[in-house]
Amino acid sequence: MPDVTEQVLSDAIRIDLQGSIDAAKFIAERQVIAAQSVSAVSAVVSQGAGCMADSIRAGNVLYYAAAGSSGLMAAADAMELGGTFNVPGSQVKIVMAGGLPGSASMPGDTEDQTETAQHELSAIKSGDTMIAVSASGNTPFTVAAAEVAKKAGATVIGIANNDRCKLLELSDYPVFLNTPAEVVAGSTRLGAGTAQKIALNSLSTLMAIELGHIYDGMMVNLRADNAKLRQRAFKIVVHSVQVSDEVALKALKQSRGNVKLAVLLAAGAASTHSASQLLDNSGGQLRTALSRLNN
Repeated sequence: MPDVTEQVLSDAIRIDLQGSIDAAKFIAERQVIAAQSVSAVSAVVSQGAGCMADSIRAGNVLYYAAAGSSGLMAAADAMELGGTFNVPGSQVKIVMAGGLPGSASMPGDTEDQTETAQHELSAIKSGDTMIAVSASGNTPFTVAAAEVAKKAGATVIGIANNDRCKLLELSDYPVFLNTPAEVVAGSTRLGAGTAQKIALNSLSTLMAIELGHIYDGMMVNLRADNAKLRQRAFKIVVHSVQVSDEVALKALKQSRGNVKLAVLLAAGAASTHSASQLLDNSGGQLRTALSRLNN
């Protein structure tokens, strides 16, 4: 099938002759259209997120593999998992063609270096999950990474913007984002990238929900390692159990910043030990733990 991301969009012809305001509106409208493609794959995204949660729960590793613009989308999601959900860094690996860029220069030839993917994935194993992203679905580096993962017995979640491509064929959970042609032909940082970012965000957030890291829309498993996040942790405790500032601060101090434990302590748990046992017996789910505490 033809690569839709390389096609010239008829509506974009003469965009360079439009006024900047009209062009800005047009670009924004095309991003919205691209974003809508993610809703159609909600079922497979949900299933893939479940596998990601299984890997983390079992102490295995999530591998994010991609090249170019797709690599930047994948890396952005992977690098948020620590601070937002306190997923250990040892359980998240970024395998990007050419490595993570340290400057604004990102050589394009690295996406053809399949042997690099094989080297970077020497430790991947059964029980791990790979999230592989490629707009075309045929990027040599990303396809090679998926092949290595499959051979090792890992689960592969493939995200691509072209149907019937190599990456989706290799994937246990193929996420086909049916985005239209780009405003700038071949510039997949636009519509394709927008849809990829939403799909990646959805996968990791659904994973976090399953792991019990989200409660009432709050990141109750955050890593509070700066002033902003310590203040957020404090607000979460206050909001979750409607306690005074003093009670929330005391609970956070007693739990050494562990938000879930602090919520249970503020709600009446006798000690950090009993709160921890209650949480463990509830599979890490704060809502379940609170319900058991109150009954």
